[in-house]
Amino acid sequence: MNIIIENNDTLEYLMPSGKWSKNPREGKPFPATAAAFRAAKQEAIGKFNIVFYIRQSNQLVNLDHGRGAGAADIVVPSAAT
Repeated sequence: MNIIIENNDTLEYLMPSGKWSKNPREGKPFPATAAAFRAAKQEAIGKFNIVFYIRQSNQLVNLDHGRGAGAADIVVPSAAT
């Protein structure tokens, strides 16, 4: 199966070496969505997607999403007027 981790902010894919690539063909394959999700939670990234990559048509199908161990988005409330 071609289940891979996509960094939602950079649209890069985690490679087996631990580096990131713009090419989904270089993405580290995981045997199941749950395994990819656990691995993505440990990465120093913000939002991520678990995607199924179809090599024949170069399509990506979003299976799940979450947040890695990276910095969370900071929302500053606006001052009341």
